[in-house]
Amino acid sequence: MRHVRPRLAPDMKRLCRGCVWCAVFLAATIVGKLHPECEILTELKKDEDRCLQSIKENGNASIQGCQRIWDSALCWPQATHGEIVNVSCPTVFLQFSPVLGTITRNCTSKGWSDPSPSVLTTCISSSSIPTGEVSYYGRIRTIYTVGYSLSLVTLSIAVVILLTCRRLHCTRNYIHIQLFVTFILRSLSVFIKDAVLFGDDDIDHCSFSTVGCKVSVVFCYFCMMTNYFWLLVEALYLNSLLTVSFIYGKDYFWWWSMLGWGIPTVCTVAWVITKFQFENTECWDVIEGSPYWWIIKGPIMTSIAVNFILFINIIRILVHKLIPREIHTANSSQYRRLTKSTLLLVPLFGVHYIVCAFPPDGAVLTTQLYLDLCIGSFQGFIVGVLYCFLNQEVQTEIHRRWLRGRMDSYGTVPVIGRSHMDTTC
Repeated sequence: MRHVRPRLAPDMKRLCRGCVWCAVFLAATIVGKLHPECEILTELKKDEDRCLQSIKENGNASIQGCQRIWDSALCWPQATHGEIVNVSCPTVFLQFSPVLGTITRNCTSKGWSDPSPSVLTTCISSSSIPTGEVSYYGRIRTIYTVGYSLSLVTLSIAVVILLTCRRLHCTRNYIHIQLFVTFILRSLSVFIKDAVLFGDDDIDHCSFSTVGCKVSVVFCYFCMMTNYFWLLVEALYLNSLLTVSFIYGKDYFWWWSMLGWGIPTVCTVAWVITKFQFENTECWDVIEGSPYWWIIKGPIMTSIAVNFILFINIIRILVHKLIPREIHTANSSQYRRLTKSTLLLVPLFGVHYIVCAFPPDGAVLTTQLYLDLCIGSFQGFIVGVLYCFLNQEVQTEIHRRWLRGRMDSYGTVPVIGRSHMDTTC
């Protein structure tokens, strides 16, 4: 029988709704969860279970006064008439503030008084989650939404250009197209996942389990894996061009495709099978503590590590080629070329992901958030601009077509001589 997480009380859901957008950004793409609000609700549910178990074991007799109760957020102990009881906010809110707020109740002859201040006000107040911090997380959400939207539009145009211009058809651009498509899919998967899991406030997304939500999660992870592996293909292809003497033909493109699409497909299918057989709970999005998550996480971290090694190797080759051995003959233009080449490779190789995958000790969470969510969302846009719209071959082909269109509109046929475009790629 499949385990389904019990539904939580409405007050408990309302309690953490005020911090849902703060919590959602605490998850990194690789090691986080799709909606960490569920972690908060789960911890509160554990507190409730412990409280109810204590009531069951110890009972509520023996003294005259107020009984031990669970009020959907806090566990209140037994108290005598006239006693004032102070209880701290649930410890799960320590991730938002180093100091927990305190709620007070009086035990009167009529029973427990109302909490003062209210649990909602105290535990998610401006003192616990400063307005500036809420605004900060709101800005991050706005930035990554804009980033993915720009990437989606820019890369869609870039793919159309590379597909429609036959002179641009070559192995290198075929690989670029595949990478662009994975960025497009990754952007779409983020929007679809957010719409399915967070589009309806009336749905308890921490307990509901539908085929649609599971498909959106699987699609999100598959797109994420393909994006990382096509970044790896780009790195392997460029590295091989610099180290191998022969030119790769179209036949080799299928081997690149097997790496870029095949491995993510196999890993995703394996993960789906294991989740369905051994961990078929909720929407398959709570991954912390799950050993099966390594089926997805392991290959991704491996691709990031290999990409970083290839990046360092290519920089070494560029240094050897661009900077003369004689120090006195080196000039500033060669260093500028080296710097430019290095900066162009950073978004293509996804070097910034090394910080998110292998964070150093004491790494600041805000730095990871900016690298993973903000810069990562604009990565597709940057790659599309650098490797399509600013590419000299693409600009020449677009200009040639524009001239031909103008000439055709006047009823004449342009005479275009052979250029380097015929032999590029």
